[in-house]
Amino acid sequence: MYTSFGEFFCAKRKDLGKTLREFCRENGFDAGNLSRIERGLQNPPQSKEKRLQYATALGIKEGTDDWLEFCDLATISAGKIPDHIVSDQELMSQVPILFRSIKKDGIDTEKIEELLKALKKELR
Repeated sequence: MYTSFGEFFCAKRKDLGKTLREFCRENGFDAGNLSRIERGLQNPPQSKEKRLQYATALGIKEGTDDWLEFCDLATISAGKIPDHIVSDQELMSQVPILFRSIKKDGIDTEKIEELLKALKKELR
């Protein structure tokens, strides 16, 4: 589980066995921009076209679990909520309750992991 778009991007690039400069040279990307994205100093691309360019270069196919994670992390890293969540009115009505609970009681990493496991199990 990745905590940021940059971390996810970097891991996928390294899975290809490419340095940042090799990856950028082979795909026509700016190494400075991608370096800043990987380090979280620059927001990930928000346009579907640019995301698709990056995803294709990383070997991520549209519609796969990696694609969804790639897009969700890009959106979240820009401080936004992914569209598929925003469009679900029932889910969005529960988000404030979740945030208030976390703020009131606090939540540690272990509890977050337990919650995520329970959600994944429920969604299967």
